[in-house]
Amino acid sequence: MTDGAPDDDVQLTARQARRAAREAKRQVKDAAYEERLARKRSKDVQFWHGHHVIDAAGLAEAFPEPETAEYSARTVRRRITHGVTLVLLLALVVAGVVVAGMIQRGELVLHFGTPRPVATPDSCPAGPFDYPANKTVTVNVYNGGSEEGLAGQVAAELKKRGYKVKAVANGSTPYDAPVVVVSGAAGRAAAFNLQRNVQGAEYVQDSRKDATVDFIVTSSYDGLIDARKVDQTPGPLSCPRLGPTPAAPTAKPATPAAKG
Repeated sequence: MTDGAPDDDVQLTARQARRAAREAKRQVKDAAYEERLARKRSKDVQFWHGHHVIDAAGLAEAFPEPETAEYSARTVRRRITHGVTLVLLLALVVAGVVVAGMIQRGELVLHFGTPRPVATPDSCPAGPFDYPANKTVTVNVYNGGSEEGLAGQVAAELKKRGYKVKAVANGSTPYDAPVVVVSGAAGRAAAFNLQRNVQGAEYVQDSRKDATVDFIVTSSYDGLIDARKVDQTPGPLSCPRLGPTPAAPTAKPATPAAKG
């Protein structure tokens, strides 16, 4: 019997070891269970029903924001310059479209020239003058009043009557007549034609050599005479600021010789 004692001791030790291992596992499970219960009972906001709650700081730590690209001062200045340039170009395009529309509608007249200096003769040119056809008259229309776009409107009306409109611009005149008609000696008949189309128009002569006529409208202009009512019979020019044409001296009759 004595010979079997060591085997019994070995078996007893193995059973104790297995029991001890099972007890250790049980204690680990119990500890884990107690930890879960403690988390459930805990008031820590980082845990809810035993689960770890990730707050904003945790999210930021887990998913960091991408680093913002840093541009050099030269790059920033270049981008600002490009942006300002694009804005200015767009503004110029819009302004060009607006101005073109105003010119097309006759609301704006560009100043490309001024009426020629006036050299008024001492007396009104002698007449009478025939009324030439409208299509033979070349006229420059100038706005001498305060109404914007007036020259463009008058030029359009004259074109409808067949006149050849050459220049349309702003101008000035020291006279207060509704229209001041200006021409050289070669354009007197054409000026007579245009003067008959406006009530109260005043004629002034200058030193130009061609037959063009300047048609300067003022603030007192109230429109053209109806085309059907224009008097086309020959007649004199109206020059209220000039004296009448000096009459040719008449020959005195010869004194009869005394009879001797």
